[in-house]
Amino acid sequence: MATETHIAIVGGGLNGLALALALVRENLSVTVIDAQPAARHAAPGFDGRAYALALASQRLLRRIGVWEAVADEAGPILEIKVSDGRAGEGAAPFWLHFDHAEIEEGPMGYMVEDRHLRPAFLEAMAAEPRIAHRPGETVVAQESGAAGAMLELASGERIEADLVVGCDGRDSGTARRAGIGRTGWGYDQTGIVCAVEHALPHHGIAHQFFMPGGPLAILPLKGNRSSIVWSEKTERAAALLAMDDAAFLDALRPAFGSFLGEIGLAGQRFGYPLGLSLAERFVAERVALVGDAAHGVHPLAGQGLNAGLRDVGALAAVLGEARQRGEDPASLAVLRRYQQWRRFDTATLAAATDGFNRLFSNDNPLLRTLRHVGLGAVNALPGLRRGFIREAAGLTGELPPLMRP
Repeated sequence: MATETHIAIVGGGLNGLALALALVRENLSVTVIDAQPAARHAAPGFDGRAYALALASQRLLRRIGVWEAVADEAGPILEIKVSDGRAGEGAAPFWLHFDHAEIEEGPMGYMVEDRHLRPAFLEAMAAEPRIAHRPGETVVAQESGAAGAMLELASGERIEADLVVGCDGRDSGTARRAGIGRTGWGYDQTGIVCAVEHALPHHGIAHQFFMPGGPLAILPLKGNRSSIVWSEKTERAAALLAMDDAAFLDALRPAFGSFLGEIGLAGQRFGYPLGLSLAERFVAERVALVGDAAHGVHPLAGQGLNAGLRDVGALAAVLGEARQRGEDPASLAVLRRYQQWRRFDTATLAAATDGFNRLFSNDNPLLRTLRHVGLGAVNALPGLRRGFIREAAGLTGELPPLMRP
């Protein structure tokens, strides 16, 4: 049995779902091959997972019909405070403060929980007849040629498409089958993700506290709750993840501080290894890569999903424009326009996150002094500070149409 479609998307994560909704706006039919079974997509209870969506990403979600379903559950990011120090000793005297009031567009971004965001995407897809969803399916074979591409699924179904888009993560089978290699390295760090409840309101302020073992991000959810992304050395992180809740909170409190009052865990804890992973190319014949399949970076800037959504906007724009001109949207010449658009931006983000992590994740006295001077200098220069604020909001560079005002 064969199914014909314009675009076959491999991967049912948020980037893949967003791309499907963006492409149908360009009058393209889409089939999403999703390894997660349908039962896993039922809205879960609160488990602590959440995403920091930059303002530009929020615009894209509004354009593809998802934002209205989650707006009431989103927590705005109004300020960001960046500091350096050691757990239990507090922050150094020089720190960096970003305030959304310094730009005209509004909040720098929003925090949205996975339990709200994923069902909103799935509901929007289910309402779109040009999107076919294949949950619980995996790709076992992939071919590409001048006339098109073919995917064979584990169920035996064949998908015939003009273009295959890999949204299947850092270990992308789509990239591997297309002969696209990867480069990168690990950081000997693990990211611990969870959420906490706290006694005092956070007032929409996000905190990034750099410590020798790695950064701790405290991100404002709706209500008196915050999402935690704690990067620690792998051995230390394994011990933290093995602790019971009470012991984990005792370990977290010295780094977290007391500025939000008493804290308690809300939901589960997750851990994942941190590293840098870049595809050598973003495109091949009848194949394109999006999100972590193309570029996986350190989460310290919270830009992983936002970079993926920029890929989504750029690829949808390139394919739509080619279609309007009468070109073959899936030709290598067209796909290379997408690669040219996104390659420099993602390489710059990778270099920046890698450099910041190496600069801050240590206890070298000379580098510590350099960090303090640098944070204080940026904070004292309004023009430079506003540039960083706009960067955090995703408003710099060449924005895809879906992310423009």
